[in-house]
Amino acid sequence: MLRDMKAYGHLKPGQSGTLELVEQFGDRLICVRYRYDAVTEEHVKTAEISVARWRGTQLNRFRDRDLVVVEVSYTEKRLREELKAADGRWDPEERVWHVRYGAIKASAELVSRIRTDYRYK
Repeated sequence: MLRDMKAYGHLKPGQSGTLELVEQFGDRLICVRYRYDAVTEEHVKTAEISVARWRGTQLNRFRDRDLVVVEVSYTEKRLREELKAADGRWDPEERVWHVRYGAIKASAELVSRIRTDYRYK
């Protein structure tokens, strides 16, 4: 059914066209979409709502080709050698390693040292 529908509008809560759904769902409303079903020639208004929330640590999901930053001190020779073998590059200014995630994902020790707060310039 959805594959036959073309979305032509995406609204955030509070925008015109979402007010009745904001009243109905409150802060659980994430977005409202307007779609057109070419098969039935009908317009459809859909609402995306949050049905559950829970606290927890952020799951870091990296693709194999993603460049990640790994902190390994100078005294940890074995880990430095692993990073070199994985084609990692040392950044002497930031004192971190840059390496593709796919090259280190098998090493739980290196993955645990990925800096998720690092922002590339």
